[in-house]
Amino acid sequence: MPSGDFRAVFMPYCLKKQDDGSYVVLNRDYKPLGFKTAEHVDCAKYPIGVKIPGIKPKLAAKLSISGKPDTDQIFLYNDATVPIKGKQNMAAYLGRLEILAKLKLRYK
Repeated sequence: MPSGDFRAVFMPYCLKKQDDGSYVVLNRDYKPLGFKTAEHVDCAKYPIGVKIPGIKPKLAAKLSISGKPDTDQIFLYNDATVPIKGKQNMAAYLGRLEILAKLKLRYK
């Protein structure tokens, strides 16, 4: 069953690198932003992947809630740091979104 709040459906939870090197931004249900379904979503069927050349291990570590330099999957928050559960959590999350917002995209 999909999550029931706006944040879980429409706000970025993680960035997942696809086989072609592009990224898809996923919501808390591991679906592309805005998808509210319990069904599997084949991201390759939709024009939602973008190349983000600026994501290197150092930046991934800065964006990741865990500080990991993994560029394949970057989690912006976790269950302990849900943005809507406290001003400090939201401020940290918005700081990561600010970094993401400034990155240049290259389309497939």
